[in-house]
Amino acid sequence: MSRYEEAKKMYAAYGIDTDAALERLSKIPVSVHCWQGDDVIGFDGSDSLSGGIQTTGNYPGRARTPEELFEDAKRAFALMPGKKRINVHACYALLGADKGKVDRDAYTYKYFEPWVEWAKENGLDGVDFNPTFFAHPKMKDGLSLSSPDEETRQFWVRHGKASLKIAAEIGKAMNSPCLVNIWIPDGYKDIPADRLSPRLRLKKSLDEILEDYDKEWVIPAVESKVFGIGIESYTVGSNEFYQNYAAKNNICCLLDTGHYHPTEVVSDKIPALLAFYDKIALHVSRPVRWDSDHVLIVDDELKELSKEIIRNEADEKVLIGLDYFDASINRLCAWVTGVRSMQKALLNAMLQPYAELKQLQDENNFSKIMYLNEKFKFMPIGDVWDEYLRRQGLSEDWFGEVEKFEKEVFAERV
Repeated sequence: MSRYEEAKKMYAAYGIDTDAALERLSKIPVSVHCWQGDDVIGFDGSDSLSGGIQTTGNYPGRARTPEELFEDAKRAFALMPGKKRINVHACYALLGADKGKVDRDAYTYKYFEPWVEWAKENGLDGVDFNPTFFAHPKMKDGLSLSSPDEETRQFWVRHGKASLKIAAEIGKAMNSPCLVNIWIPDGYKDIPADRLSPRLRLKKSLDEILEDYDKEWVIPAVESKVFGIGIESYTVGSNEFYQNYAAKNNICCLLDTGHYHPTEVVSDKIPALLAFYDKIALHVSRPVRWDSDHVLIVDDELKELSKEIIRNEADEKVLIGLDYFDASINRLCAWVTGVRSMQKALLNAMLQPYAELKQLQDENNFSKIMYLNEKFKFMPIGDVWDEYLRRQGLSEDWFGEVEKFEKEVFAERV
Protein backbone atom coordinates (compact mmCIF):
# COMPACT_ATOMS: atom_id res chain seq x y z
CA MET A 1 0.00 0.00 0.00
CA SER A 2 1.40 3.43 -0.94
CA ARG A 3 1.93 6.20 1.58
CA TYR A 4 -0.98 8.09 0.05
CA GLU A 5 -3.29 5.08 0.40
CA GLU A 6 -2.26 4.79 4.06
CA ALA A 7 -2.95 8.48 4.61
CA LYS A 8 -6.25 8.23 2.76
CA LYS A 9 -7.32 5.44 5.10
CA MET A 10 -6.36 7.44 8.21
CA TYR A 11 -8.36 10.47 7.11
CA ALA A 12 -11.31 8.32 6.05
CA ALA A 13 -11.63 7.17 9.66
CA TYR A 14 -12.74 10.74 10.43
CA GLY A 15 -15.06 11.00 7.44
CA ILE A 16 -12.59 12.95 5.28
CA ASP A 17 -12.36 12.07 1.58
CA THR A 18 -8.82 12.95 0.48
CA ASP A 19 -9.58 12.37 -3.22
CA ALA A 20 -12.43 14.87 -3.01
CA ALA A 21 -10.11 17.31 -1.24
CA LEU A 22 -7.52 17.07 -4.02
CA GLU A 23 -10.20 17.63 -6.65
CA ARG A 24 -11.55 20.62 -4.74
CA LEU A 25 -8.09 22.12 -4.32
CA SER A 26 -7.37 21.85 -8.03
CA LYS A 27 -10.37 24.07 -8.79
CA ILE A 28 -9.52 27.04 -6.53
CA PRO A 29 -7.67 29.70 -8.54
CA VAL A 30 -4.86 31.74 -7.02
CA SER A 31 -4.12 35.12 -8.60
CA VAL A 32 -0.35 35.56 -8.82
CA HIS A 33 1.09 39.08 -8.74
CA CYS A 34 3.35 39.97 -11.64
CA TRP A 35 5.26 42.59 -9.63
CA GLN A 36 7.33 40.11 -7.61
CA GLY A 37 9.39 39.53 -10.76
CA ASP A 38 10.69 43.09 -11.18
CA ASP A 39 10.38 44.63 -7.68
CA VAL A 40 7.26 46.66 -8.54
CA ILE A 41 9.03 48.91 -11.06
CA GLY A 42 6.75 48.37 -14.05
CA PHE A 43 7.28 49.43 -17.65
CA ASP A 44 5.64 52.82 -18.04
CA GLY A 45 8.57 55.01 -17.10
CA SER A 46 9.27 54.87 -13.38
CA ASP A 47 12.73 53.73 -12.34
CA SER A 48 12.02 53.51 -8.60
CA LEU A 49 9.20 52.64 -6.23
CA SER A 50 7.43 55.35 -4.25
CA GLY A 51 4.12 55.93 -2.52
CA GLY A 52 4.28 54.42 0.96
CA ILE A 53 5.77 51.08 -0.11
CA GLN A 54 9.32 49.85 -0.56
CA THR A 55 11.18 46.84 -1.88
CA THR A 56 14.45 45.90 -0.22
CA GLY A 57 17.32 43.79 -1.49
CA ASN A 58 19.38 43.58 -4.67
CA TYR A 59 19.41 39.88 -5.50
CA PRO A 60 20.58 39.46 -9.10
CA GLY A 61 18.16 38.63 -11.87
CA ARG A 62 15.41 41.25 -11.67
CA ALA A 63 13.33 41.33 -14.83
CA ARG A 64 14.10 44.56 -16.69
CA THR A 65 11.92 44.19 -19.77
CA PRO A 66 8.49 42.76 -20.59
CA GLU A 67 10.16 39.86 -22.38
CA GLU A 68 12.22 39.00 -19.31
CA LEU A 69 9.22 39.24 -16.99
CA PHE A 70 7.13 37.03 -19.27
CA GLU A 71 9.94 34.48 -19.44
CA ASP A 72 10.44 34.46 -15.66
CA ALA A 73 6.74 34.20 -14.90
CA LYS A 74 6.31 31.36 -17.39
CA ARG A 75 9.10 29.37 -15.74
CA ALA A 76 7.69 30.06 -12.27
CA PHE A 77 4.11 29.20 -13.25
CA ALA A 78 5.30 25.85 -14.61
CA LEU A 79 6.36 24.95 -11.06
CA MET A 80 3.02 25.94 -9.48
CA PRO A 81 0.21 23.40 -9.14
CA GLY A 82 -3.49 24.16 -9.49
CA LYS A 83 -5.49 26.90 -11.20
CA LYS A 84 -3.73 30.21 -11.60
CA ARG A 85 -4.47 33.76 -12.68
CA ILE A 86 -2.08 36.66 -13.29
CA ASN A 87 -2.52 39.98 -11.48
CA VAL A 88 -1.25 43.05 -13.34
CA HIS A 89 -0.77 46.67 -12.27
CA ALA A 90 -1.43 49.55 -14.66
CA CYS A 91 2.24 50.51 -14.49
CA TYR A 92 2.94 47.30 -16.47
CA ALA A 93 1.40 48.83 -19.58
CA LEU A 94 3.28 47.87 -22.74
CA LEU A 95 3.22 51.28 -24.37
CA GLY A 96 5.63 50.69 -27.24
CA ALA A 97 6.00 53.79 -29.39
CA ASP A 98 3.48 55.63 -27.17
CA LYS A 99 5.81 55.58 -24.15
CA GLY A 100 6.26 59.13 -22.93
CA LYS A 101 3.30 60.31 -24.99
CA VAL A 102 0.38 58.63 -23.20
CA ASP A 103 -0.20 59.05 -19.48
CA ARG A 104 -2.07 56.74 -17.13
CA ASP A 105 -5.36 58.58 -17.47
CA ALA A 106 -5.43 57.66 -21.17
CA TYR A 107 -4.38 54.00 -20.98
CA THR A 108 -6.49 51.60 -23.02
CA TYR A 109 -6.82 47.84 -23.39
CA LYS A 110 -4.35 47.65 -26.28
CA TYR A 111 -1.47 48.33 -23.86
CA PHE A 112 -2.42 45.24 -21.85
CA GLU A 113 -3.53 42.90 -24.59
CA PRO A 114 -0.10 41.18 -24.61
CA TRP A 115 -0.72 40.20 -20.97
CA VAL A 116 -4.01 38.59 -21.98
CA GLU A 117 -2.39 36.74 -24.87
CA TRP A 118 0.38 35.53 -22.56
CA ALA A 119 -2.21 34.35 -20.02
CA LYS A 120 -4.07 32.40 -22.71
CA GLU A 121 -0.87 30.84 -24.05
CA ASN A 122 0.00 29.64 -20.57
CA GLY A 123 -3.42 28.24 -19.77
CA LEU A 124 -4.29 30.68 -16.99
CA ASP A 125 -7.78 30.95 -15.54
CA GLY A 126 -7.98 34.74 -15.80
CA VAL A 127 -6.28 38.13 -15.47
CA ASP A 128 -6.83 40.64 -12.66
CA PHE A 129 -5.99 44.34 -12.75
CA ASN A 130 -4.98 47.22 -10.51
CA PRO A 131 -4.89 50.95 -11.19
CA THR A 132 -1.47 52.26 -10.14
CA PHE A 133 -1.88 55.25 -7.84
CA PHE A 134 1.81 55.48 -6.94
CA ALA A 135 5.30 55.93 -8.42
CA HIS A 136 4.17 58.81 -10.62
CA PRO A 137 5.00 62.56 -10.79
CA LYS A 138 1.31 63.48 -10.53
CA MET A 139 1.17 62.18 -6.97
CA LYS A 140 1.06 65.75 -5.65
CA ASP A 141 2.24 65.97 -2.02
CA GLY A 142 1.74 62.22 -1.74
CA LEU A 143 -2.00 62.41 -2.52
CA SER A 144 -4.06 61.09 -5.42
CA LEU A 145 -7.82 60.53 -5.16
CA SER A 146 -7.99 62.52 -1.92
CA SER A 147 -5.95 65.47 -3.15
CA PRO A 148 -7.32 68.98 -2.44
CA ASP A 149 -5.87 69.98 -5.81
CA GLU A 150 -8.74 69.40 -8.21
CA GLU A 151 -6.54 68.94 -11.27
CA THR A 152 -4.60 66.20 -9.48
CA ARG A 153 -7.74 64.51 -8.19
CA GLN A 154 -9.37 64.53 -11.62
CA PHE A 155 -6.28 63.02 -13.25
CA TRP A 156 -6.46 60.05 -10.92
CA VAL A 157 -10.22 59.74 -11.31
CA ARG A 158 -9.68 59.46 -15.06
CA HIS A 159 -7.05 56.80 -14.41
CA GLY A 160 -9.53 54.85 -12.29
CA LYS A 161 -12.20 55.05 -14.99
CA ALA A 162 -9.73 53.99 -17.67
CA SER A 163 -8.72 51.01 -15.52
CA LEU A 164 -12.31 49.79 -15.25
CA LYS A 165 -12.69 49.97 -19.03
CA ILE A 166 -9.46 48.04 -19.49
CA ALA A 167 -10.64 45.44 -16.98
CA ALA A 168 -13.91 44.94 -18.84
CA GLU A 169 -12.02 44.12 -22.03
CA ILE A 170 -9.71 41.80 -20.11
CA GLY A 171 -12.66 39.99 -18.57
CA LYS A 172 -14.36 39.52 -21.93
CA ALA A 173 -11.16 38.32 -23.60
CA MET A 174 -10.48 35.77 -20.84
CA ASN A 175 -14.16 34.87 -20.39
CA SER A 176 -13.61 35.41 -16.67
CA PRO A 177 -14.54 38.50 -14.60
CA CYS A 178 -11.58 40.72 -13.81
CA LEU A 179 -11.03 41.82 -10.21
CA VAL A 180 -10.01 45.49 -10.12
CA ASN A 181 -8.35 46.43 -6.87
CA ILE A 182 -8.18 50.10 -5.88
CA TRP A 183 -5.42 50.95 -3.42
CA ILE A 184 -4.07 54.44 -2.85
CA PRO A 185 -1.09 55.50 -0.71
CA ASP A 186 -2.70 58.80 0.38
CA GLY A 187 -2.03 59.98 3.91
CA TYR A 188 0.13 62.13 6.18
CA LYS A 189 3.39 61.57 7.99
CA ASP A 190 2.36 63.61 11.02
CA ILE A 191 -0.90 64.26 12.83
CA PRO A 192 -3.36 65.88 10.39
CA ALA A 193 -5.40 68.96 11.18
CA ASP A 194 -8.36 67.61 9.21
CA ARG A 195 -9.17 63.89 8.99
CA LEU A 196 -12.60 64.14 7.43
CA SER A 197 -12.08 66.25 4.29
CA PRO A 198 -9.55 63.89 2.62
CA ARG A 199 -11.97 61.00 3.14
CA LEU A 200 -14.86 62.98 1.70
CA ARG A 201 -12.73 63.72 -1.36
CA LEU A 202 -11.81 60.04 -1.64
CA LYS A 203 -15.49 59.11 -1.40
CA LYS A 204 -16.32 61.61 -4.15
CA SER A 205 -13.54 60.24 -6.35
CA LEU A 206 -14.65 56.63 -5.90
CA ASP A 207 -18.24 57.60 -6.67
CA GLU A 208 -17.10 59.19 -9.92
CA ILE A 209 -14.91 56.23 -10.90
CA LEU A 210 -17.66 53.70 -10.22
CA GLU A 211 -20.58 55.59 -11.72
CA ASP A 212 -20.42 53.46 -14.88
CA TYR A 213 -18.65 50.13 -15.38
CA ASP A 214 -19.38 46.71 -16.85
CA LYS A 215 -20.82 44.73 -13.95
CA GLU A 216 -20.70 41.48 -15.90
CA TRP A 217 -16.94 41.46 -16.41
CA VAL A 218 -15.57 43.75 -13.67
CA ILE A 219 -15.43 43.14 -9.91
CA PRO A 220 -14.34 46.39 -8.23
CA ALA A 221 -12.61 46.17 -4.86
CA VAL A 222 -11.16 48.64 -2.37
CA GLU A 223 -8.11 47.83 -0.23
CA SER A 224 -7.23 49.46 3.07
CA LYS A 225 -3.88 49.92 4.75
CA VAL A 226 -3.03 50.79 8.31
CA PHE A 227 -0.05 52.94 7.30
CA GLY A 228 2.76 53.27 4.78
CA ILE A 229 6.23 54.76 4.66
CA GLY A 230 5.75 58.51 4.93
CA ILE A 231 2.11 58.24 6.02
CA GLU A 232 2.60 56.82 9.50
CA SER A 233 0.10 59.07 11.29
CA TYR A 234 -2.93 59.00 9.00
CA THR A 235 -4.10 56.84 6.12
CA VAL A 236 -7.05 58.16 4.14
CA GLY A 237 -8.18 54.75 2.90
CA SER A 238 -8.54 53.08 6.27
CA ASN A 239 -10.22 49.75 6.98
CA GLU A 240 -13.30 51.40 8.48
CA PHE A 241 -13.67 53.77 5.54
CA TYR A 242 -13.42 51.08 2.88
CA GLN A 243 -15.57 48.47 4.60
CA ASN A 244 -18.36 51.00 4.92
CA TYR A 245 -17.88 52.25 1.37
CA ALA A 246 -17.87 48.73 -0.07
CA ALA A 247 -20.97 47.70 1.87
CA LYS A 248 -22.91 50.83 0.91
CA ASN A 249 -21.96 50.63 -2.77
CA ASN A 250 -22.24 46.85 -3.20
CA ILE A 251 -18.64 46.31 -4.26
CA CYS A 252 -15.92 44.04 -2.96
CA CYS A 253 -13.86 44.70 0.15
CA LEU A 254 -10.28 43.50 -0.27
CA LEU A 255 -8.37 42.39 2.80
CA ASP A 256 -4.58 42.47 2.57
CA THR A 257 -3.21 40.26 5.33
CA GLY A 258 -0.30 42.64 5.91
CA HIS A 259 -2.34 45.83 6.21
CA TYR A 260 -3.52 45.62 9.78
CA HIS A 261 -2.20 46.13 13.28
CA PRO A 262 0.16 43.28 14.28
CA THR A 263 -2.36 42.01 16.85
CA GLU A 264 -5.20 41.79 14.29
CA VAL A 265 -5.80 38.66 12.23
CA VAL A 266 -7.54 38.57 8.87
CA SER A 267 -8.75 35.02 9.51
CA ASP A 268 -11.29 36.43 11.96
CA LYS A 269 -12.37 39.17 9.55
CA ILE A 270 -13.32 36.71 6.78
CA PRO A 271 -16.34 35.13 8.55
CA ALA A 272 -17.40 38.57 9.79
CA LEU A 273 -17.56 39.85 6.20
CA LEU A 274 -19.09 36.64 4.84
CA ALA A 275 -22.16 37.44 6.92
CA PHE A 276 -22.75 40.52 4.74
CA TYR A 277 -20.81 40.30 1.47
CA ASP A 278 -21.39 38.05 -1.53
CA LYS A 279 -17.68 38.19 -2.34
CA ILE A 280 -14.49 39.05 -0.46
CA ALA A 281 -11.10 39.58 -2.05
CA LEU A 282 -7.76 38.77 -0.44
CA HIS A 283 -4.20 39.89 -1.00
CA VAL A 284 -2.24 37.34 0.97
CA SER A 285 1.21 38.23 2.24
CA ARG A 286 3.17 37.66 5.43
CA PRO A 287 3.42 40.65 7.77
CA VAL A 288 6.59 40.93 9.85
CA ARG A 289 6.53 43.76 12.38
CA TRP A 290 5.90 46.91 10.35
CA ASP A 291 6.46 45.36 6.93
CA SER A 292 3.49 43.89 5.09
CA ASP A 293 4.98 42.06 2.14
CA HIS A 294 7.20 39.11 3.08
CA VAL A 295 6.98 35.94 1.00
CA LEU A 296 4.12 33.68 2.01
CA ILE A 297 4.96 30.61 4.08
CA VAL A 298 2.74 28.07 5.83
CA ASP A 299 2.35 29.72 9.22
CA ASP A 300 -0.46 29.54 11.77
CA GLU A 301 -2.37 32.56 10.46
CA LEU A 302 -2.30 31.33 6.86
CA LYS A 303 -3.72 28.02 8.03
CA GLU A 304 -6.46 29.73 10.04
CA LEU A 305 -7.30 32.02 7.13
CA SER A 306 -7.61 29.01 4.84
CA LYS A 307 -9.84 27.21 7.32
CA GLU A 308 -12.31 30.11 7.23
CA ILE A 309 -12.52 29.84 3.44
CA ILE A 310 -12.92 26.07 3.35
CA ARG A 311 -15.17 25.30 6.31
CA ASN A 312 -17.56 28.07 5.28
CA GLU A 313 -17.79 26.68 1.72
CA ALA A 314 -16.52 30.02 0.44
CA ASP A 315 -14.35 28.68 -2.39
CA GLU A 316 -16.10 30.93 -4.92
CA LYS A 317 -16.91 33.77 -2.52
CA VAL A 318 -13.34 34.51 -1.42
CA LEU A 319 -11.11 35.61 -4.30
CA ILE A 320 -7.53 34.69 -3.44
CA GLY A 321 -4.64 36.79 -4.70
CA LEU A 322 -1.06 37.05 -3.51
CA ASP A 323 0.79 40.30 -2.87
CA TYR A 324 4.37 40.35 -1.67
CA PHE A 325 7.70 41.46 -3.09
CA ASP A 326 11.11 40.40 -1.85
CA ALA A 327 14.24 41.48 -3.69
CA SER A 328 16.59 39.79 -1.23
CA ILE A 329 16.04 36.26 -2.60
CA ASN A 330 15.63 34.55 -5.96
CA ARG A 331 12.39 35.93 -7.36
CA LEU A 332 11.27 32.64 -8.91
CA CYS A 333 11.73 31.01 -5.52
CA ALA A 334 9.61 33.75 -3.96
CA TRP A 335 6.80 33.25 -6.48
CA VAL A 336 6.73 29.45 -6.28
CA THR A 337 7.08 29.30 -2.50
CA GLY A 338 4.16 31.65 -2.02
CA VAL A 339 1.77 29.85 -4.36
CA ARG A 340 2.63 26.42 -3.00
CA SER A 341 2.28 27.70 0.58
CA MET A 342 -1.18 29.04 -0.17
CA GLN A 343 -2.24 25.73 -1.66
CA LYS A 344 -0.71 23.73 1.20
CA ALA A 345 -2.69 25.80 3.68
CA LEU A 346 -5.89 25.28 1.69
CA LEU A 347 -5.26 21.53 1.57
CA ASN A 348 -4.62 21.48 5.31
CA ALA A 349 -7.96 23.24 5.77
CA MET A 350 -9.72 20.62 3.66
CA LEU A 351 -8.34 17.78 5.78
CA GLN A 352 -10.08 18.74 9.02
CA PRO A 353 -13.09 17.02 10.70
CA TYR A 354 -15.30 20.13 10.62
CA ALA A 355 -18.64 18.37 11.14
CA GLU A 356 -17.42 16.84 14.39
CA LEU A 357 -15.66 20.01 15.49
CA LYS A 358 -18.78 22.14 14.93
CA GLN A 359 -20.93 19.69 16.85
CA LEU A 360 -18.44 19.68 19.72
CA GLN A 361 -18.53 23.48 19.81
CA ASP A 362 -22.33 23.47 20.01
CA GLU A 363 -22.03 20.98 22.88
CA ASN A 364 -19.43 23.23 24.56
CA ASN A 365 -16.90 20.38 24.49
CA PHE A 366 -13.76 22.43 23.98
CA SER A 367 -11.60 19.78 25.60
CA LYS A 368 -12.14 17.39 22.69
CA ILE A 369 -11.84 20.25 20.19
CA MET A 370 -8.39 20.96 21.57
CA TYR A 371 -7.52 17.25 21.44
CA LEU A 372 -8.58 16.91 17.79
CA ASN A 373 -6.93 20.14 16.67
CA GLU A 374 -3.63 18.98 18.14
CA LYS A 375 -4.02 15.46 16.75
CA PHE A 376 -4.62 16.71 13.22
CA LYS A 377 -1.48 18.84 13.25
CA PHE A 378 0.48 15.60 12.88
CA MET A 379 -1.76 13.72 10.50
CA PRO A 380 0.07 12.72 7.27
CA ILE A 381 -0.89 15.77 5.20
CA GLY A 382 2.52 15.65 3.50
CA ASP A 383 1.63 12.35 1.84
CA VAL A 384 -1.63 13.84 0.56
CA TRP A 385 0.21 16.91 -0.73
CA ASP A 386 2.71 14.72 -2.56
CA GLU A 387 -0.18 12.90 -4.23
CA TYR A 388 -1.66 16.24 -5.28
CA LEU A 389 1.63 17.23 -6.88
CA ARG A 390 1.90 13.85 -8.61
CA ARG A 391 -1.54 14.33 -10.14
CA GLN A 392 -0.47 17.80 -11.27
CA GLY A 393 2.67 16.41 -12.92
CA LEU A 394 4.95 18.06 -10.34
CA SER A 395 6.95 17.16 -7.25
CA GLU A 396 8.33 18.79 -4.12
CA ASP A 397 11.84 18.70 -5.59
CA TRP A 398 11.58 21.90 -7.61
CA PHE A 399 14.44 24.05 -6.34
CA GLY A 400 16.91 22.53 -8.79
CA GLU A 401 14.87 24.12 -11.61
CA VAL A 402 15.22 27.50 -9.93
CA GLU A 403 18.98 27.07 -9.56
CA LYS A 404 19.26 26.02 -13.19
CA PHE A 405 17.29 29.05 -14.36
CA GLU A 406 19.45 31.30 -12.21
CA LYS A 407 22.65 29.99 -13.76
CA GLU A 408 21.35 30.03 -17.33
CA VAL A 409 19.32 33.26 -17.28
CA PHE A 410 19.70 35.42 -14.18
CA ALA A 411 23.49 35.27 -14.23
CA GLU A 412 23.47 36.97 -17.64
CA ARG A 413 21.49 39.97 -16.33
CA VAL A 414 23.89 42.64 -15.16
